[in-house]
Amino acid sequence: MFKKIGPGVLIAAAFIGPGTVTACTLAGVGFGYALLWAMVLSIIATVVLQEMAARLGIITQKGLADVIKSEVTNPIARVIVIGIILGAIVLGNAAYEGGNIGGATLGLEALFGSEAIGTYPFIIGGIAFVLLFIGNYKLLEKVFVALVLLMSLSFLVTALITKPDVFAILKGMFVPSIPEDSILTVIALVGTTVVPYNLFLHASLVSEKWKSEADLKTARGDTFVSIILGGVVSMAIIIAASAIPKGEINTVMDMAKGLEPLYGDAAKYFMGIGLFAAGITSSITAPLAAAYVANSCFGWNAGLKDMRFKLVWMVILSLGVLFMSLNVKPIEIIRLAQVANGILLPFVAVFLLWVANRSSVMGKYKNNLVQNAVGVVIILLALFLGAKSIFKVLGTMG
Repeated sequence: MFKKIGPGVLIAAAFIGPGTVTACTLAGVGFGYALLWAMVLSIIATVVLQEMAARLGIITQKGLADVIKSEVTNPIARVIVIGIILGAIVLGNAAYEGGNIGGATLGLEALFGSEAIGTYPFIIGGIAFVLLFIGNYKLLEKVFVALVLLMSLSFLVTALITKPDVFAILKGMFVPSIPEDSILTVIALVGTTVVPYNLFLHASLVSEKWKSEADLKTARGDTFVSIILGGVVSMAIIIAASAIPKGEINTVMDMAKGLEPLYGDAAKYFMGIGLFAAGITSSITAPLAAAYVANSCFGWNAGLKDMRFKLVWMVILSLGVLFMSLNVKPIEIIRLAQVANGILLPFVAVFLLWVANRSSVMGKYKNNLVQNAVGVVIILLALFLGAKSIFKVLGTMG
């Protein structure tokens, strides 16, 4: 069984981080089941795009940025494209890293109190630094994934304990609606699930695990199962959060109220451990993905021990700690990261769709008509939501 488990689990663990818990809880508390459709849409989009990235990684045995770089023949266009990719991933990941460290900080605050809250971001940054510097984080990552799964299970059970209205859930899932002031929350749900950096990370990781075309079926199964399970957990968080009275969510830790029916006073500590685990796991994957992208963009062919590779993740990690030590509310940074990613997504998706259609790259494994149709719909929706969020942020739309 473990031979068949691949990077899909890491991708799911990367998107069930503090940002997902925050976005889903805010969606549930603010709008009940009304935004479940956005999560369904996000899961379909994630499965389609991650499958393309995984297929590309196995067939080409290269990273996504490597393939794009080799396919863009015009030197000026190549510089522009690589610039956009670098900017998108580095900026997105720096914002994400602040959110990841913020989530883990809130976890420590729940466990040990707020007396030493100023030092928590540095402690978490230090742990992530040591794990990345040594390069041997696989065992710890398994422990963190297990903790995130434990938290996920608790949300599934909590969602059932709140005795949700099944008909209302189905309506929320399949009848799209955008209640007043919900557009940024919709963007956040899309941005927390369809994560641009995961597309680059997935393509790089599958090429390390699987080497032949015969592995495509296994990779596809790994992607589908992991991401759909991640989506079910995200929806369970929204459903559980719907039961929390409005006006009581000021920090991520207020979400523990949703767990009280199940764990009583232990909810705060359980939530703290879960958030800390989710934050640390994601604090490792975000800088790592940025380093892989820079590695591809600059053609270094560097390994984990290479100083240039290390410098990239050090910068991302430092920016994350810096964001958190400026006394910005973690919940705000987490939301900002989701919105930023929701805006960056269309660019990355366009590049991925383009390369997945090139016979020179994919041969007989290029996209079929259905994959292209779904891909185009995803890009159009991402563009629409991105534009709405920019107007909303600028205050030019109601």
